[in-house]
Amino acid sequence: MATRSSAVLVSGTANTAKLFVAALAFTGAYVGFSAYDTASSAPRPAQTVTLSARELPITSSLSTRTSQPAKAGKVSVSALPGDAGCVKTFVARSVVVNPDPDRTVMYGWRLARWSADTHTWNVYFVDYDGFAGDEQAVDWRTSVSANPGWYRIELTVEGARTVKSDRFQVSC
Repeated sequence: MATRSSAVLVSGTANTAKLFVAALAFTGAYVGFSAYDTASSAPRPAQTVTLSARELPITSSLSTRTSQPAKAGKVSVSALPGDAGCVKTFVARSVVVNPDPDRTVMYGWRLARWSADTHTWNVYFVDYDGFAGDEQAVDWRTSVSANPGWYRIELTVEGARTVKSDRFQVSC
């Protein structure tokens, strides 16, 4: 019986040792996780970050007035105030004369951007509209967001030549 008791005692001690090691591993993992969680929830020291941006004026005949008179055969462009960051909104105005007042005349606006690589004007945005009647003062609002460069707005009227605004620069 002594042999049997010592065998049970030895195997029991081995199981107890395994359970003890497992308990230590679990406790260590729990304590480590708790310490990590506490460290990540601690307030971080305040850092001062200084951001800088250079705002360049739009260089062209644009003004910040939004009530420029529209004229047939000319596209006037104004920058609208109040945009934040690198978003610039513009309004283009013109007068479209319908060559056949009994029919609807279609017209389209295009925002074109100058490509220094290809030395061409590439279409950036488009919009289409139309009306029936003799003539109509038309306007179009468009925005440029985080894409500095040279732009112009083009007005294409069905059956007439394309009218282009002066170029203007968008900077941010």
